[in-house]
Amino acid sequence: MDRGKKPNKLITAKNSKLYMELKDIIREHALAFLPAKSLFRCQGVCRDWKLQISTPFFAHNQSLSYHGISGLFCQTHDNPPSFFTSDPKSCGVPDPSLKFLPVPVDIRSSSNGLFLCQDRSGDKTYYICNPVTKQWKSIPQQNSDHGSDPAVVLIFEPSLLNFEAEYKLVCAFPSADFDDAIEFEIYSSKEGSWKLSGEICFADRKLISRTGVHVNGIVYWKSRSGDVVSFDLIKDRSQLIQVYAGPSSLLGIMDGKLCTASSSGNTVSLVTLSNVHSNTMQIGSGARTWKDKYTFQLDHAALSVREPKRIVYVGNGVVLGHSGPVMYSYDMKKKETMIFPETPLYDARTVPYTSTLVYL
Repeated sequence: MDRGKKPNKLITAKNSKLYMELKDIIREHALAFLPAKSLFRCQGVCRDWKLQISTPFFAHNQSLSYHGISGLFCQTHDNPPSFFTSDPKSCGVPDPSLKFLPVPVDIRSSSNGLFLCQDRSGDKTYYICNPVTKQWKSIPQQNSDHGSDPAVVLIFEPSLLNFEAEYKLVCAFPSADFDDAIEFEIYSSKEGSWKLSGEICFADRKLISRTGVHVNGIVYWKSRSGDVVSFDLIKDRSQLIQVYAGPSSLLGIMDGKLCTASSSGNTVSLVTLSNVHSNTMQIGSGARTWKDKYTFQLDHAALSVREPKRIVYVGNGVVLGHSGPVMYSYDMKKKETMIFPETPLYDARTVPYTSTLVYL
């Protein structure tokens, strides 16, 4: 009768993994969710943590786990880039000016810890780099003329089963053979070469560089006319999408969908792409291309309603923007506004940065 009351030795054993010490739980299950600068500081905690963080497997795991926005790289004309963050203690890079690259560069795009840069002069070579590890690779010369300020997008999505960083570059550029047309060229690190798409977009649109956003296999660019040009990497097809937002609106990502963000005073509004085929639906169907999704107020004391506003990034549940001389960060989950201790110039070109240890 008492047989069922005996303690289970497997559960109560002191060495059981069910009773891991707190430091071991943090090491095994929490460290990978920290940005790179915090991890470098954690290496001084103990020998075990240092060894854990130094392994290629951990670097791969951290690039899969950490998706927060660490800050912004900003660059003005003919000047080296600089880095700005709302959390200097946790986020940062050892060389914000990217002087470890062989030539002075302009930052073109970023994706999950990797940066796409381009030689300012010479043959305009593209470079892929990780600002944290200072690793870099040059990209073979493209086949087409991408122009002096290319609308190029870097796509890097870490894979659980692939330790090697595989990425793509997608560039939309004015056609040399057809007036008022756009062509697309794609570079694949897996293939190690560029490929010119057979698709040509006859939309007569001038694309704005650095507005490119990649969502679920489709790249979107904002045009100077205010609408959006898309290119589907899987279907190898382009499309023109109408946008009913102001000229200062920004493309971003919200809940895994393309969104546009705009501001009026201290009010920020986001709308998401709902149905790109709404214009082909029958009259009265109620189908809408864009749907209102989120509106919030910037209520920080340092932000003035009268100051001009400019949103520079939307993604990962965060909105970053300028309010006159102040840079702010708004967390859509916490509904909190933070102010950057230092603010880049209002007209500086900005690129968001995610601090990961991904290996090149």
